[in-house]
Amino acid sequence: MNLRLKILTPIMVALGLALLPTPENLAPHAWYFFAIFAGVIVGLMLEPLPGGAIGMIGVTLVSLLAPWVLFAPQELQNPDFKPVNAGINWAVSGFSNTTVWLIFSAFMFALGYEKTGLGRRIALLLVNRMGRRTLTLGYAIALADTLLAPFTPSNTARSGGTIYPVIRNLPTLYGSLPNDPSARKIGSYIMWVAIATTCVTSSMFLTALAPNLLALELVRKTSSISISWMDWFEAFAPVGIVLLILIPLITYWIYPPEIRNGDEVPKWAARELSEMGQLSGNELILAVLVALALGLWIFAGSYINATTTGLLVISLMLLSGVFSWDDMMKHASAWNTLAWFATLVALAEGLNRVGFVKWFADQVAVHMQGFAPFTAMVLLVMIFYVTHYLFASVTAHVTALLPVMLAVGANIPGIDMQLFALMLCLTLGIMGILTPYATGPSPVYFGSGYLPSKDYWRLGAIFGIVFIIVLLVVGLPWLALIR
Repeated sequence: MNLRLKILTPIMVALGLALLPTPENLAPHAWYFFAIFAGVIVGLMLEPLPGGAIGMIGVTLVSLLAPWVLFAPQELQNPDFKPVNAGINWAVSGFSNTTVWLIFSAFMFALGYEKTGLGRRIALLLVNRMGRRTLTLGYAIALADTLLAPFTPSNTARSGGTIYPVIRNLPTLYGSLPNDPSARKIGSYIMWVAIATTCVTSSMFLTALAPNLLALELVRKTSSISISWMDWFEAFAPVGIVLLILIPLITYWIYPPEIRNGDEVPKWAARELSEMGQLSGNELILAVLVALALGLWIFAGSYINATTTGLLVISLMLLSGVFSWDDMMKHASAWNTLAWFATLVALAEGLNRVGFVKWFADQVAVHMQGFAPFTAMVLLVMIFYVTHYLFASVTAHVTALLPVMLAVGANIPGIDMQLFALMLCLTLGIMGILTPYATGPSPVYFGSGYLPSKDYWRLGAIFGIVFIIVLLVVGLPWLALIR
């Protein structure tokens, strides 16, 4: 799709919806707001502009049209109500959201890994120690991603930017070349283990995937349910551990490498580590600060806000020279994400504010009558998971569907909303395995030349089924036990 069509499509979607008759029992301004919201979601899927720019355009348009799309007629009848001021206050409200700044803070942690080289060193150390056999190499890749995940909210930066640059050098050591029959020697195995692993670690830690934090905020606003860093980790840990053990092994069985062992990989890693030299002062400082952040997030949540912890550690990184203020200013993806998520939080809140979410949930709830609460919950979780085939962005998926699913659940008598909200949120990372466009690093591995299209779709379907089954079979009983 060319750029002009990518720009026109969201506009046509928004205008087309706005021109349709307003559905029964829904206020006209709520329908117009949804039309703009739908246009933004389509824009996020097609990406004619960066996500932050699309979100900014969306909230600006709503602010300009606030009397017609954001506020009910009874609000406008109040002589003291100023829609011009109220509209812009709503538009920038997302920038005061603490979760948005926690996401930004976590991006700065990733910058620290990049600037100091600590992330690359960890990956190389594991490859050096465990790379003699192909199966243990798979576990080394999984372990490296797991160690980096709690502090890297962009799985694109973690897997695509740190893990991939290391492992892409490994297949050629054995004559396994991209876009060649030799790819299956070892390269295909390595690449699939890497992408599958990062999908699991993205669900395992709250701070391992930026949309996790956005989902947390939407859950809090929509259902008044709070989930801490430790709550999240405890809920998914048994599922994550099982899947991290299974990924290299299942891949070894159903997508086996032709080369099972060799000395070239550890020798190459040893040479790379030798060139890096001894652990630098900045790497050591970063390791201490990362441990401090993790300790405060886990044990001091009652005394210091998670976002305050993130900002504190960023300040210490600046003071200690791990990176400079100029480095922060040049980190475009972090600032883009800040604008992106701040505007999406406002748009998602607006969808709830105008009453669209409640109206839609009421329509869906009618069709869920007759199901037992537990059955309804499982069905909704599976629908939420499978519909990711329609999205090229976890963020867009969360923003569009999570509030609706939560509202539907709230309308089903007897459903455990705390459990339901957790189960929905825990699918966000693992759904990234489904397609070559499902999550940030997917296109990196799909384009590596080691995972042909038919293989990627087939493996995505197989592992997608495995992931959701383990979540339901292991995760649900575990949550019932600990709650």
